[in-house]
Amino acid sequence: MNKLKKELKSSFKGIRTGILEDNRLAVSAPKDAVLPILSFLKNKGYEHLSLISCVDWIEEKELELVYVITSYLQKNDEYADNERLHILLKTRISRENPEFKTLVPIFKNAEPYERELHELFGINFEGNKRLTPLLLERAYKIPPFRKDFNTREYVKEKFDKISFVEEKKNERA
Repeated sequence: MNKLKKELKSSFKGIRTGILEDNRLAVSAPKDAVLPILSFLKNKGYEHLSLISCVDWIEEKELELVYVITSYLQKNDEYADNERLHILLKTRISRENPEFKTLVPIFKNAEPYERELHELFGINFEGNKRLTPLLLERAYKIPPFRKDFNTREYVKEKFDKISFVEEKKNERA
């Protein structure tokens, strides 16, 4: 893990690294370095994109993308050192204009994660040709996983107008 940490620091400017418990390496990088870092890691044997997540830092007016990368188990009976390591690559983007380049050319399985983040946080992944709805049935003024989405107001607006079953029975009688 320390060897990889040193390689990353010497190959990419402006990144910060830290070793977390349970074989996790955290890397914070400027957004223009993310795709080159992910390509570098993939070439090093970290071929599995486990997850793309997002954190809404509303006070800082930023969204943080978190990519979790691991390697596949090569042998059935024991783990190699790199197979135990989970790499968390983080970058921040503007909350006002949330755009980032797609990861699909590097990791094909990034597509549904990017669709989900597009739908739930409003992030446009430039180059992803399939940013179609994945989970939700309707559009929202504010993406529903952002901290300023008012769940109570939404529920009141959408569902208070629906009559109860008892009221429907009385209307028919």
